[in-house]
Amino acid sequence: MAEILLSPGVLARENDLSQITNAPAPIGASIIGPTVKGQPNIPRKVTSFSEYLTYFGGSFISGSSNQYTYFTSTAAYNYFQNGGTSLWVTRVASGSFIAATSSFISGSTAGSYTSGSVFQLSTISFGADQNSSGSLDASGSLSNGTSNNVRWEIVSPNTASGTFSLLIRQGNDNNNSKVVLETWTGLSLDPTATNYIEKIIGNQVFTLGTGSSGAAEYVKTSGNYPNKSKYVTVSSVGTKTPNYFDNNGVAKTQFTAFIPVAQSGVLGGATGNLTQGSDLYNESISNSDTQGLNASDYANAISLMSNADEYQYNVIAVPGLCYAASTHKSQLTNLINNTQNRGDAIAVIDTELFNGSVATATSTANTIDSSYAATYWPWIQTVDPITNELTWVPASTMIPAVYVNNDTVAAPWFAPAGLNRGGLINAVSAEKKLTNSDRDTLYQNKINPIATFPGTGVVVYGQKTLQTQASALDRVNVRRLLIALKSRISDIAKTLVFEQNTIATRNNFLAQVNPYLESVQQQQGLYAFKVVMDDSNNTPDVVDRNQLVGAIYLQPTKTAEYIYLDFNVLPTGATFPA
Repeated sequence: MAEILLSPGVLARENDLSQITNAPAPIGASIIGPTVKGQPNIPRKVTSFSEYLTYFGGSFISGSSNQYTYFTSTAAYNYFQNGGTSLWVTRVASGSFIAATSSFISGSTAGSYTSGSVFQLSTISFGADQNSSGSLDASGSLSNGTSNNVRWEIVSPNTASGTFSLLIRQGNDNNNSKVVLETWTGLSLDPTATNYIEKIIGNQVFTLGTGSSGAAEYVKTSGNYPNKSKYVTVSSVGTKTPNYFDNNGVAKTQFTAFIPVAQSGVLGGATGNLTQGSDLYNESISNSDTQGLNASDYANAISLMSNADEYQYNVIAVPGLCYAASTHKSQLTNLINNTQNRGDAIAVIDTELFNGSVATATSTANTIDSSYAATYWPWIQTVDPITNELTWVPASTMIPAVYVNNDTVAAPWFAPAGLNRGGLINAVSAEKKLTNSDRDTLYQNKINPIATFPGTGVVVYGQKTLQTQASALDRVNVRRLLIALKSRISDIAKTLVFEQNTIATRNNFLAQVNPYLESVQQQQGLYAFKVVMDDSNNTPDVVDRNQLVGAIYLQPTKTAEYIYLDFNVLPTGATFPA
């Protein structure tokens, strides 16, 4: 079809401006806290609650013989129940935690050759509860075997093929009723083979790396093969069988004795206890101990999660730490500062202990000033996802679930509050039924009330950040709008680094950003916007400094939080106003 008119007429042309760059994938949340299993201070991303239970466990028996579930597990459960798909979990623990290891698994004796140590396994999880060692009864059940630890078994050894299979069994099973968690078939000790045991199972170990300040800044990885098992890693291969077959395809006699014989065993030697001398706090947090831990135990995890390049999330919570507790204050201050420095998330913190008051809660909240943090009160009673018992949890345990539900049914720039998007679906009751006066006092002092309405249930009824100065950013929906926009547009801008600083590059940026902001505007996130990236802000001296400058002007939409309804009663015959 012709694109120009050479004689009088009408030319109808199409310009498809509806193409919008793909929306970013849901970023997710981050929860820091104690768990039953896992390696302390090493973040792991999980995508379902069942995966969380595999890596971090559910409940355990506390120091007073009660079944106990950490706030971390309750937070993870509610997050996934409300539509979450990605969650960073960082375990914190008190004391020295190391993994359990097996003894070296042995091979057979063939002729005059006696094999030595073949290979050794270690648990991915750390802590004394990973020790499955103990005496065996007649059924083959371990005295120290539990659902939280594992045992191993070698089956189907074959010297002709140089292979064997490894079963990872649940620690509390027995020989008559095996609970096989993982089956690794056709393993080899030949490092040149594709089925070499370290390649198949993995051999990586993770440790913390520190920066110049001494704070944890990154995770160091040793080992050549990623861990594919969810329970164990190959910690050592004492005997390898390179090029197991001779030129005729026959197993070499010097190697056949290395193939492990059929056998089973346990893992032991791990250290680290979940309780440190005293029982856990169930319904309150003391100033020196939270859920059996000390506030200082959280320092490395909080520092590590400040790494925005490595760990992406848009909300972070540390259920168990409370700003009102003097020993917790410094850790939560670091959390807020780190979140503000990242600029791509909001920290949900607790400012009041259980059995606190409106007065003490507001007094604490007024000492904090940041638009990258928000607080909610009071505590909430919910059903323990593991024990099905009623339990009290701080609000930060439940709020990430409210945020992800808000984003699922609407968008980050909608207020995660009110009857439509602020419902706490798993809440049974709030610690205190707030009066209208209580809600007024809390909201005027930057605390988002958790209200209870007859027939409706427990609802988040506020959306203020902890910013003191009145501005658009003293609202959670606006702060989260900016977080979403900055994250998305920054991702677009990253593709331009080291590109030519030309009009074509600038137009490429505009062609991606403008449609995205138009889509946000259509979804009620913005009243108006303007993006400038041209010669006006990219003058020759700017270009000569190897800079590319863009200016983005936004008018965020505001929420209707104060609704006034005037009911006017008129006499009979009166005329209604136009």
